[in-house]
Amino acid sequence: MECKVWNLEALVSIDQRGQIILPKELREKAELKAGDKLAILSACDENQKICCLIFIKAEVIEKIAVERLTPILKSIFQR
Repeated sequence: MECKVWNLEALVSIDQRGQIILPKELREKAELKAGDKLAILSACDENQKICCLIFIKAEVIEKIAVERLTPILKSIFQR
């Protein structure tokens, strides 16, 4: 899965409890529903401060991990 276009989808606020709400339109577009898991990846600047957060569906991360690790594990255990 390759993302070819980056879009600004929404601007959200963090409430007093540190939570954010993803707008309904964005949840629908991303096919997110209650109970779905999101992995959060971060990128740091040169001072090691987090400057970017990326949300990815957990099932996508799992698929990528399986695709990348399976050949490595096969080669290790076939020796």
